[in-house]
Amino acid sequence: MDKLQQFSAPLGRLLLSVIFIFAGIGKITDYATTQGYMESVGVPGMLLPLVIAFEVLGGIAILLGYKARPIAFLFAGFSIVSAIIFHQFWTDESQMISFMKNISIAGGFLMIFAHGAGVYSIDSKR
Repeated sequence: MDKLQQFSAPLGRLLLSVIFIFAGIGKITDYATTQGYMESVGVPGMLLPLVIAFEVLGGIAILLGYKARPIAFLFAGFSIVSAIIFHQFWTDESQMISFMKNISIAGGFLMIFAHGAGVYSIDSKR
């Protein structure tokens, strides 16, 4: 069981981080559309570079297990806030699914916050 637990941490970090790394890259390639969408829900478009940097660099940090606990805590908050801001139309089934996806992702990040990045991580080598 110990070996399974050792390998589940990096796999879990991979599965949680990949969505943010790709989302951040997607925001770069479709910058104007993303900025317009943010502004349409009342989020200042000037925050987009920070969001991109956080998603890409934070996602890579989680993937590598570098400063995983504080970054996971920030990602948990980010996921909850983005669920509330961008997926609040709960009468629409797809929005409810997206809302619950973000809440579930926050739960995964809180597990990293609580338990750390695991043996196969930069944090464990420091």
